[in-house]
Amino acid sequence: MLRTRSPVRPLSLADRDAALAVCSRDLPRGVFVAARILEGSRTGSLGSVLGVRDDGELRSLCWASANVVPVGTTPADHPQLAERLRRWRGRAASVFGPQDEVEGLWNHLEPHWGAPRAVRAHQPLLVAHEPPSALGIALDERVRPARADEVDLVLPAAEHMFTAEIGYRPYSGSNRGYRASIASLVTRGHTYVVVEDGEVVFKTDIGSLALGCAQLQGVWVAPRLRGLGLAVPMLASVLEQVMLGPAPVVSLYVNDFNTAARATYDRLGFREVGAFSTVLL
Repeated sequence: MLRTRSPVRPLSLADRDAALAVCSRDLPRGVFVAARILEGSRTGSLGSVLGVRDDGELRSLCWASANVVPVGTTPADHPQLAERLRRWRGRAASVFGPQDEVEGLWNHLEPHWGAPRAVRAHQPLLVAHEPPSALGIALDERVRPARADEVDLVLPAAEHMFTAEIGYRPYSGSNRGYRASIASLVTRGHTYVVVEDGEVVFKTDIGSLALGCAQLQGVWVAPRLRGLGLAVPMLASVLEQVMLGPAPVVSLYVNDFNTAARATYDRLGFREVGAFSTVLL
């Protein structure tokens, strides 16, 4: 009996431009994977990106590493991707991305991977195109990129944000690996902070940056300062710096139940352009 060759295969460096073209069809949806492709092309490997081909043409993608992230996939792709990923259960911490794609892929993965820790079924995907100063929004001038010597100041804020959002600490045992990930963001100038008396009281990161689009993650204000109207000018300053620097378009996604955050983003000119889902494993 002959086996049909699967259309799902890891990408090589020769696939870089075609893969970026798939991501750029809807860049706010695909910027995470686009950023990983660019990082991989610099280090010499795209092996964590699975591609689905149709008559030799790259049709859709799936990032498969600590996170599983589909881009441009169709219902026909999901069983084929799930068959490739079914043995990855212990390697992945989440499945996230465009809502329809995550739901379709997860329907095929769950029978093999079992019940998830939690599902964030509807996370509005938001995009901002105008610098806040053009909208008449005041900027908090204290906001700046974190310095390389401030990693240990950023660490408690990042850990607090992660634990509150996900429900468990970002590491067990040593924090060495988690600290390294924070240091990487800081070193690249992708972490923005306000520091008061040696303490980070506001932070956010550019989690992904590619093709003129930046996706923010980890927006956090110290609990004692919440409800004082500080988040809007602080985040406005981040948007201003990012839009006038590495990316004119800024995106993020937010839990639909986080009404305070959604009100902040509305005031900053973010507009809903779709929805993500996250399956926490």
